[in-house]
Amino acid sequence: MQTKYLLIFFALFICACSINKPTQASNDPKEEALIRQTIDTYFEGWMTGDTTKLGKAMHATCQLKNVKDNEVLLFDRATYLGFFKLRPRRENSGGRVISINITNDIAAAKCEIFTPKRLYTDYFNMMKIDEEWYIVDKIATNQAR
Repeated sequence: MQTKYLLIFFALFICACSINKPTQASNDPKEEALIRQTIDTYFEGWMTGDTTKLGKAMHATCQLKNVKDNEVLLFDRATYLGFFKLRPRRENSGGRVISINITNDIAAAKCEIFTPKRLYTDYFNMMKIDEEWYIVDKIATNQAR
């Protein structure tokens, strides 16, 4: 009788372990390259104030958040794009991708944009929709350089 309960316990334990197995993120080089294209479009739009490029990288539902005076500021896509004006490319400035983590049709990317005076750190949540990657949410912070 005890052996029967022991076998049932082990069977349930094995089932529970396989159910709770964490999803493994896998960065497919092709998908990572497509994500980097979207982020590069965002960087270029940010550097030049080109809202067409910025808007292309951001899904229509994108929200952007940062903290100011211990309050979370939330901007919808249209408001955020309204902060930019077309200008010559910023000198001595650029952007770089720090990391990308992909799971199926979602991804998270940590990025930096630097100017002579500030370092901006952005975390992008991204989704693949109709074979295109979009930034669907962004949280950001910045500091003096």
